[in-house]
Amino acid sequence: MGTALVYHEDMTAARLLWDDPECEIECPERLTTALERLQQRGLEQRCLRLAAREASEAELGLVHSPEYVALLQGTQALGTRELQTLSGQYDAVYFHPSTFHCARLAAGAALQLVDAVLAGAVRNGLALVRPPGHHSQRAAANGFCVFNNVAIAAKHAQRQHGLHRILIVDWDVHHGQGIQHIFEDDPSVLYFSWHRYEHGRFWPYLRESDADAVGQGPGLGFTVNLPWNQVGMGNADYVAAFLHVLLPVAFEFNPELVLVSAGFDSAIGDPEGQMQATPECFAHLTQLLQVLAGGRVCAVLEGGYHLESLSQSVCMMVQALLGDPAPPLSGPMVPHGSALESIQSVRVAQAPHWVSLQQQGVAPVLSPSPRSPEGRPSPLLLPGGPEFKAAATQDVAALSSLLDQLRLNPTPPVRTAVALTAPDAALALPSDVLCEEGSAAQEETQAWARPHEALAQDRALTALGKVLYLLDRILDGQKRSNLTSECTGEQWRCSHPSLCCSCHPGCGHSVWPVPRSPEAALSGCGAAGSAPRSQG
Repeated sequence: MGTALVYHEDMTAARLLWDDPECEIECPERLTTALERLQQRGLEQRCLRLAAREASEAELGLVHSPEYVALLQGTQALGTRELQTLSGQYDAVYFHPSTFHCARLAAGAALQLVDAVLAGAVRNGLALVRPPGHHSQRAAANGFCVFNNVAIAAKHAQRQHGLHRILIVDWDVHHGQGIQHIFEDDPSVLYFSWHRYEHGRFWPYLRESDADAVGQGPGLGFTVNLPWNQVGMGNADYVAAFLHVLLPVAFEFNPELVLVSAGFDSAIGDPEGQMQATPECFAHLTQLLQVLAGGRVCAVLEGGYHLESLSQSVCMMVQALLGDPAPPLSGPMVPHGSALESIQSVRVAQAPHWVSLQQQGVAPVLSPSPRSPEGRPSPLLLPGGPEFKAAATQDVAALSSLLDQLRLNPTPPVRTAVALTAPDAALALPSDVLCEEGSAAQEETQAWARPHEALAQDRALTALGKVLYLLDRILDGQKRSNLTSECTGEQWRCSHPSLCCSCHPGCGHSVWPVPRSPEAALSGCGAAGSAPRSQG
């Protein structure tokens, strides 16, 4: 099974027909730029390409009222002035004569992707769509969103495929209040959203976007809101949110399908989010989600308004869906104090509903909020001060503990090592690659070689000893990946077949011919640190 990419060029038809600085950022180039970048990197060609279809009126009716659908259908015949007047009745919305067609294609693309994944035709995929959907209400457009694509897909998965547990992960920088309202009393849908909130001072300015909004009635605990109360959140903050909130709850919920409201306005450079997470972070987040629901992950594009950041982030997500190793994360992996406060507030609000958040051994308590038990403000921790450094050290230790428990161990001290079966003075290695001299004990090597006649030869026996030694270094966490080279220089042998298979499709599980240049060989394998795996 592969990865689906669902798209239709007609979704670029709708565009703003009048001056509106607020709405002009939602433009057709969001799709064309992302698709061009996927093509340039050879990623589109590796996906199963599906042409989006229009959602039917019955499918739209899973979420939206008949009157609202009829209203939008009527926009096809309106002139520019009438469209502008109608748009003004909604918050941050514009209509175009093609909007109804585009929005039906966007919803239909999400439905097609879900059908393909649940039918087993593909393992996962991305619906590259516009207009976005997660703000849309039952009877109202909102925030560039016309039909609620992900909500419709979730309802469809319930009705047509009989699913009982669906996880929706919304990493758009805006709160997806439309999805929340649709499912807030439904215990079969777990909705997780992080979003720029700033204590209610950021759009959509809703009280129910805060951490203590946890659902209603039978849906209590199935709405998980993580509000970011300052801008500048980065890779460490996003990973910490997944490890300390989302993943513990998601594993306990045990979803049958993961839907991602994939908004990339939460990435670096975007004018809406003003966050600092790099595109590579979304590859890691996608990998973390793939351990859920048997890897059945359906991502649907939401926001993202910095074209370069958007297109790079889309590529990183697709690479992860295809199974490529995630590039290393840049910058210090220490969460901001404000992020830790938000994460802790979510854990407190959700603890009554989730056992995994009640057991401190499963998810360590992070730094406390700067308030005393009596509610009085505590002294602020100033960056660079001893209290700040101590709190940061505590948080890093807590995060490392959880990483160990989830088998997502931090990077070993040596990322890549090479062992040679004979000295080779001409071998020039990158500065961060260790040339390992060790070998397994002769008795152990001979014991492993005894059942295989070919391995009893001197050179093969030496190479086996090197392989066993390097494998031990991986298993004890000293190294990330290793290579063993025979002295002929004709071939490189990968000492970690599973890593080799994932990073070099032509390796055949053990050996592949490579150029004479060791740098080229290491670069092609990804073992030199250019694209290490984030797990394993």
